[in-house]
Amino acid sequence: MLTWSDARGQDGVGDVPFAASVSGGEPGPPGPDATAAQRSTAPLLAVCAGYFMVILDVTIINVAVPVVGRDLSASLTGIQWITDGYTLVFAGFLMTGGALGDRLGNRRVFCAGVVVFTLASAACAFAPGTAFLVVARLVEGLGAALIVPGSLALLQQAYPAPAARSRAFGLWGSMAGVAASAGPLLGGLLVSTVGWRWVFLINLPVGVICLILTLRHVAPSPRRADRALDWPAQCAVVAAVALLTTALNEAGRRGWSDPAVLAALGLAVPAGAAFVVREWLARRPALPLRLLRSRTMSGAAAIGLLFNFGFYGMVFTASLYFQHQRGFSALETGLALFPAVAMTMFASVLSGRLSRRTGDRPLVVTGMLLGALGLAGWAAAGVDPAYALLVAPMMAAGFGTSFALTGSTATVMGSAPAAYAGAASGLFNTTRQIGSATGVALGGSLLATSSDYGTGLRVSMGIGALAYLTAAALAWRCVPAKGDAGGE
Repeated sequence: MLTWSDARGQDGVGDVPFAASVSGGEPGPPGPDATAAQRSTAPLLAVCAGYFMVILDVTIINVAVPVVGRDLSASLTGIQWITDGYTLVFAGFLMTGGALGDRLGNRRVFCAGVVVFTLASAACAFAPGTAFLVVARLVEGLGAALIVPGSLALLQQAYPAPAARSRAFGLWGSMAGVAASAGPLLGGLLVSTVGWRWVFLINLPVGVICLILTLRHVAPSPRRADRALDWPAQCAVVAAVALLTTALNEAGRRGWSDPAVLAALGLAVPAGAAFVVREWLARRPALPLRLLRSRTMSGAAAIGLLFNFGFYGMVFTASLYFQHQRGFSALETGLALFPAVAMTMFASVLSGRLSRRTGDRPLVVTGMLLGALGLAGWAAAGVDPAYALLVAPMMAAGFGTSFALTGSTATVMGSAPAAYAGAASGLFNTTRQIGSATGVALGGSLLATSSDYGTGLRVSMGIGALAYLTAAALAWRCVPAKGDAGGE
């Protein structure tokens, strides 16, 4: 079983302490003292600020895009690309971002991603027309793909002690739920007060603060110049994930039998197969297949896909239900979803504190069972239940997802050598993005094809509950118990 080895570099480049800095192959100034690093929250704030920006931009635009379309006289295709272009590039290049981090240094790539993302946000804010905005959103997605894989690797580097690392992973994971659920609320507030361009301008101060904190408080990462990027494999995985994401995005609008959806799904399969074959034949693969054969890593990645499927499917379908069925405004919808958001922060702190005592398996199993109970409770509440009956299910789903995310993240990052921390993070976040896209696509299809929103929503919640139960069973099988080295 491959295990994270005391935060030391591997893969033929010697034992390089993760806390040491390597820039351009030459040793740099030593990183912060390990004990001081454990006490400091600055690296955590830096990394979480970048991750929050990335996930916020996935959902905040949904509220603003109708106003953007009217202001810029955008066509329906242009509006779709404003929303989907970002997600498409983000999901497609996550694995590439992880491979670049392993080769060039995760802090360097993370900072480059923050710069690209912040400048692209400024370009979005001042876009004079639809085409300019779409291109800026694509570049923004590229910056996001550079930020996310390195974020987990930097947390693992900054907090080598298991307890501190678990707490850091927990808070990192909670940022996704908070940002995704807060997006409609914040977007509605900005659009209704200062205008849609502030949806992007808000990223500028956050990006600058994130960059300053990272450069000042996060130690430089090892640079492994002997690691090839394996461009054929990178092109294959970008094509596979981009095609799959496109198919899932369009399935919610066009239906699963649409020729364009079927063509994209059909092309994604050989692209994925090409990636596997290339990695099998390559002398220096970007993601060695032995890592994928690890039951621990592949199982935790699958768990990430399943709980993102359930949680983001719930957020998406609930948002449409509140707005179209109950007539809530965007601001009211954000407030209605707040119970799920509030629980993510509490769950992440609690799971980080408990992980050292219990290990990761109980956290993931318990979290998934709670999530399943929450979505099943919503499905059983009736076609048009009182809002008070939905508060507890939303709280259970939000709590359970964030509670499980800490353990599954630690499992993925702990099952890979330090030299492949970026690749492991890229794999985990890619599967999560595919899960999110699948949950949204299936939820949208069910709402569109059902006789009413209430029925479609209940079916969607029921399927999400099954996904959570499957993840719980998978966690029992694949996530190591406390004291275990993991399984193959």
